[in-house]
Amino acid sequence: MTQATAEGVKTPEENPFEIARRQLLAANAYLGLDDATLAVLMEPLRELHVTLPVRMDDGSTKVFKGFRVQYNDARGPTKGGIRFHPEETIDTVRALAAWMTWKTAVVDIPLGGGKGGVICDPKSMSTGELERLSRQVGRILGLEKDVPAPDVYTNPQIMAWMTDEISWHRGYNAPGTFTGKPLAWGGSQGRGDATARGGVICIREALTALGITGHLRYAIQGFGNAGQFAATLFREMLGCDHVLVAASDSRGAIHCPDGLDPAALIAHKEATGSVVGFAGAEAIDPAAVLEVEADVLIPAALEGALRADNADRVRARVVCELANGPTTPEADAILRQKGVFVIPDFLANAGGVTVSYFEQVQNGTQYYWDLEEVHEKLDHKMTAAFREVRRTAIRHEVDMRTAAYVVAVRRVADAMKVRGWV
Repeated sequence: MTQATAEGVKTPEENPFEIARRQLLAANAYLGLDDATLAVLMEPLRELHVTLPVRMDDGSTKVFKGFRVQYNDARGPTKGGIRFHPEETIDTVRALAAWMTWKTAVVDIPLGGGKGGVICDPKSMSTGELERLSRQVGRILGLEKDVPAPDVYTNPQIMAWMTDEISWHRGYNAPGTFTGKPLAWGGSQGRGDATARGGVICIREALTALGITGHLRYAIQGFGNAGQFAATLFREMLGCDHVLVAASDSRGAIHCPDGLDPAALIAHKEATGSVVGFAGAEAIDPAAVLEVEADVLIPAALEGALRADNADRVRARVVCELANGPTTPEADAILRQKGVFVIPDFLANAGGVTVSYFEQVQNGTQYYWDLEEVHEKLDHKMTAAFREVRRTAIRHEVDMRTAAYVVAVRRVADAMKVRGWV
C-alpha cells in the first residue's frame, strides 16, 4: 500500500513509519513480546491533527496544517521536536515519534516519545509570519505531559515565542513547557551542540570497541547545525590530526582528500549559504559524499539517504547516524554484509534530547548548571547507553540497531507492564 501525501506517493520501502514498524518487528524476534504489548507499541497512543490560520504580512490569512503525535508515554511525559517543513507528512511524524520513544528509553531518561510537524515553507516566510505561526502552535502544545523542542527549520527563538504564548495564556512563567530555548530565558548550557556531541561520544566508543586508531578521515552528509558541530567536535574530542574530507548541504557538495578546515568551511557557509565554492575543494555530486573513501561517515541530513541502490558503494568503516532514519532496512542489510559498523540514529543522536531533559530538570529546580557539568553528565549518559547496546549486540549476536531496539523497547514494555497497561 502506498502513501499519498503532499510530497507525492511513497512506497512501503520509503515510508518512514513503515520502516520504523519493520525495525520494531525485527527486534521482537529477540524480545518475544506478547501480542498485546506488541500491538500497543506498533501504533501511536494518540494523534492531534490541526489547522492553523495565520495572518500574513500582505493582510491575507493562510491556513496551515499541523500534526502532533504522542507515541508512548509509559516511561514519562512525551518529548519531541516540532518541525516546520513544506513536505511534512503524518507518517514522517509518526516514525519520528516512535524513534523518539526508543531514543529516550535507550539513554534511560524518564520520558516518552512524541513529535510535531507543520506543513509550511519557513524560508519563504517573514519573521513576523513565523512568529504568528509559532504562537498558534504554542496554544495547542507545551503541557507538562508533552514537552516539545526545536527540530527541522525551528530554533530557540521559535521555542521562545511558543513558551511565551503558553505563559501568557496561563498567567505565569512556564519555561519548562518547551526546551531548546535561548539561554536568556530558561535554556541550558550545552544544548546547541548536544546532538553532535552525543554522536561524537558514540563514535569515540565505537572506535575503541573496534580497535580503530590512527589518522582518521570523516565525511559529513548534511552540513547544517548538527553537521557543523560534528565537524569541529570530531577533531576537538577525538584528535586534531583527523581530517574532514567531504561535506554536503542542500545546494551541493565538496571533496578534498587532504582535508577541509571545519572552522573555515563553517565561516564560508555562513558567508555564502553553502559549502559550494570553498577554496581548495573539488565540487562533487551531493550523493557522492556517502561514497567517498573515509573511515567514518556521518549522515546528518534528512531520512532515507542510504538505500538499497547506494549502500553497497559506502566505503566507511563506521556510520554514525546523526539524522533520523537515514538508512532503510534494505541498506542496513547491505551494510551488515559489508561489515560496516552502524551506530543507529536513536542512539547516535540522543544527545539532543538528553540535554533537553537536563533543561527540563533545571527549569523545574530553578538551578542552572555550568557548561562543564552539562558536558560531564551528557558524556556519562551517552557512554553508558552505547556500552549497554554494545553488550546487548554481542550477547544476541546482532547489529547495533537491533540491539538498541532490544534495550529500548524492553524498557518501555516493562514500564507498560508494571503500570498495568498490558
